[in-house]
Amino acid sequence: MRTLIVSDMEGVAGICKWDQVSAGTPLYEEGRRLYTQEINAAVRGARAAGATDVVVMDCHGAGGDSTFNSLIHEDLEPDCEYVIQSEWTQDASALEEGCDAAILIGMHARAGTPTGVLSHTVSTTDWTNLFFNGQLVGETGINAAWCGAFGCPVAFVSGDDATCAEASELLGPRLATAAVKRGLGRYSARMVAPARARQMIEEGVENSLRLKAWPEPYDPGHPCEIRVEHINPRLPEAYTRRPGVELVDPRTVVARVDDWLSAWRLLGLDPE
Repeated sequence: MRTLIVSDMEGVAGICKWDQVSAGTPLYEEGRRLYTQEINAAVRGARAAGATDVVVMDCHGAGGDSTFNSLIHEDLEPDCEYVIQSEWTQDASALEEGCDAAILIGMHARAGTPTGVLSHTVSTTDWTNLFFNGQLVGETGINAAWCGAFGCPVAFVSGDDATCAEASELLGPRLATAAVKRGLGRYSARMVAPARARQMIEEGVENSLRLKAWPEPYDPGHPCEIRVEHINPRLPEAYTRRPGVELVDPRTVVARVDDWLSAWRLLGLDPE
């Protein structure tokens, strides 16, 4: 069984401040330690369930050379491989080779979620809403659609309670989740102690992969429309020079093509 772990920092237990997830700030090293250990828990759970290959993909934009490179390399479990990339979803090799299930660790809620800890969608300053065929989604939806484009289902999601609810609403009741904190606001939460959170993730990943009762791969539909609403009216101007992308109002761009991956790449949001 081959497993891909896709990870972000904002949904990790103990994290609720931007300084914990931003490179060069005093609390970033603490955030990295918490983050790396939750990834390790997921690796252990996958291996215990019989995964023969576990690939970890850090998808957190921490800034500078730490973007998609926030894991503490020497502390990672030895029973995994991991990807350092220049841009989000740059490397699809694990999915192209055939991946049985994806695990999403440290996810956060979409922009505008009232009690979503550090909630945002792609950009904390530029984006508001993102829609796939009219369905409002966040980064969990992006990761699920990316994996689904290669026929890979999402088996497990961890993050705060709002994120787990968002993921279950999108992917269905068979999705296994672990809420490692309860959001009290965008910058506050009632936390599960990190050691307990790691236990929840390890056990949850193992149980989900053993049962193999996860949801079907997520496909937003065919044809596919991706709609992006921006905060700043100037931002969508760059899209108007791309054939197939429509500027529907000063803040909103739309791409409509046959499938999700083609639409994502048409918008230039995928680096490939």
